[in-house]
Amino acid sequence: MELDSQQRPFSIKLWPPSQNTRQTLVERMTNNLTTKSIFTQKYGTLDKEEAEENAKRIEDASFATANLFYENEPDGDGGSAVQLYAKECSKLLLEVLKRGPSKKDNRELSVASDNTTALNENVFDISKGQRAFIEENEAQELLKPLKEPGNPVTKICFSNRSFGVGAALVAQTILVSLKDQLKEVDLSDFIAGRPEAEALNVMNIFSTALEGSALRSLNLSDNALGEKGVRAFGALLKSQNCLEELYLMNDGISKEAAKAVSELIPSTEKLKVLHFHNNMTGDEGALALAEVVERSPLLEDFRCSSTRIGAEGGVALSKALGHCTHLKKLDLRDNMFGVEGGVSLSKALTNHAELREIYLSYLNLEDEGAIAIVNALKDSAPHLEVLELSGNDITADSVPAIAACLAAKQFLSKLILAENELKDEGTIQVSKVLEGHIQLKEIDLSSNQITWSGVQQLALAVVQKADFKILNINGNFISNEGIDELMDIFKNSPDRLGLLDDNDPDGKDGDDDDEEGSEDELESKMKNLAVDD
Repeated sequence: MELDSQQRPFSIKLWPPSQNTRQTLVERMTNNLTTKSIFTQKYGTLDKEEAEENAKRIEDASFATANLFYENEPDGDGGSAVQLYAKECSKLLLEVLKRGPSKKDNRELSVASDNTTALNENVFDISKGQRAFIEENEAQELLKPLKEPGNPVTKICFSNRSFGVGAALVAQTILVSLKDQLKEVDLSDFIAGRPEAEALNVMNIFSTALEGSALRSLNLSDNALGEKGVRAFGALLKSQNCLEELYLMNDGISKEAAKAVSELIPSTEKLKVLHFHNNMTGDEGALALAEVVERSPLLEDFRCSSTRIGAEGGVALSKALGHCTHLKKLDLRDNMFGVEGGVSLSKALTNHAELREIYLSYLNLEDEGAIAIVNALKDSAPHLEVLELSGNDITADSVPAIAACLAAKQFLSKLILAENELKDEGTIQVSKVLEGHIQLKEIDLSSNQITWSGVQQLALAVVQKADFKILNINGNFISNEGIDELMDIFKNSPDRLGLLDDNDPDGKDGDDDDEEGSEDELESKMKNLAVDD
């Protein structure tokens, strides 16, 4: 995807990254996948070839997502695109780490190579081999275990393979014979690279084959569905009355497609998980999605991040969420709710006693919207564990309300307030209220214009907590002397202190329009790539 420099009369400071920077990031992720860490110890270390292949795929996908975002933000300097680029890389890297190496022993429910599959107990999964097209002959061999009489399969995963029509017809016969026993179906990323007509044909074949099944979980993510794709799955969607989990992420869900989703899913009374990340839904699409949410009284996990929803859609969605009083996890990051949407959301949260995690970063809430939300949470979510409000233009004026909310959340383990303007005044207030939170594990107050005065209070508040894991205060204004004292505070637990390579001891905010050194700044931001669990 090429940038049109003719439409951008100003200097681009941070985006796009150079090819050298992109390659450096690939190398860094390859290293993360091949070296010892808490993740590789638990899930396994990838060999260099597999790690490099995954790293390249992650970087390509993240660059495409960030580049599209940048092209739709013509007045930006690329800073938001860089943040999204890093965030997407981190998310996809974590998925690969948790998936582990593809070459596992036969006890694992995975595929050992491109040409063999493992059928273990009730799971059949062909997603672990290399991403590739699959045609009729290979499908015959690959899906052979599903033809065995009396096989106990209740879950299938066909992700990461691109089915042609011939392969789809092979799968159709098998799925028809199995659909009465299937409970979970993962068809994410299963038509990649196919021409539209063929892809729609494949989707129709699978939809017809699975029509009438009583699925608990259905994943159609990463298929660039659009309205045509959603309707191609119409027969399957209309026949589902027991769905508990539905995933439609990165599917190009426009306002028309969102309306089709609302129309084609007749029953969501049992729906507990609905993930709708990275679509182009917009306000009109949000109105249709709100109808689905409102019909889902048992919803526990709702993700609607990066969907271009503004104030109007945010208000509609918030009102619908007011009916979902069983919510445990809510993720609305990277939309444009604004103050109006934030205030509406605060009203919806007043009865959410079961809420455990709430992610509201980059919603343009400002102080008014943030204050309304934390005031609502103070009385409504007694067991809240994660509160994320990064990038909302929150100042110290909001901190008394935030502090009052935090004081009531003794189960809080993760607080993310990065990229706001809390400064020392706000940081000191937050630090004091967190002193007694024994379950706290992670704090992120990076890029908040904090000097040594605020950082010292925060460091002293967390350093002695037994289970504390990481303090991120990068991108602030800590003096060199302050850095030395900070290191001394954490001398017995240096792993608890995050990187400080973006700190500015001179207290500059980095808004200089000088293009010189911009590539160094971009590389510095990407150097902090972290895997967030």
